Amino acid sequence: MPEGSETRLDGAEQAPGGTAAGGGTRRGLLVGAGLAGVAGLAAACGGSGDDDAGGSADTGTGGGSGGGQETGGGGGGTALAAAADIPVGGGKVFKDAKVVVCQPAQGEFKAFSSACTHRGCAVGSVSGGTINCHCHGSKFKITDGSVANPPAEEPLEEKKINVQGGQIMLA
Repeated sequence: MPEGSETRLDGAEQAPGGTAAGGGTRRGLLVGAGLAGVAGLAAACGGSGDDDAGGSADTGTGGGSGGGQETGGGGGGTALAAAADIPVGGGKVFKDAKVVVCQPAQGEFKAFSSACTHRGCAVGSVSGGTINCHCHGSKFKITDGSVANPPAEEPLEEKKINVQGGQIMLA
């Protein structure tokens, strides 16, 4: 046994400063291995933060103003439908994207959240110039999402879309 060392209850020799005389203890090795594992997990989950520094096309960073139609560059986003699939004076509900796209006038496209502002039900149809919620009877105008028939009191949230090459893209 080295001079000045002690023997602990578990049989390991310990130097005067509290460190193990033979290098490391089992506890020290386990703690070290655990910390290395945590550090590796943190590095894997953390990411560098610059994966999307340029604002890629499918992040929705470059849509049109006011949620209306954009025909210029900067497209991108989620493809919803062909413009020809949206009837003039009507619209179509896209359940997966949680959006409703309308064409109030020829070549004019508008998009709104499909969540009714009354109780959050998904709107179910578009007809007669309105977006219709079947839960409680609220109706919203296809031109601007404003309330056409209560009980909803707030308009639908407008969404940004791009119309390029005959395709409607959710920005």
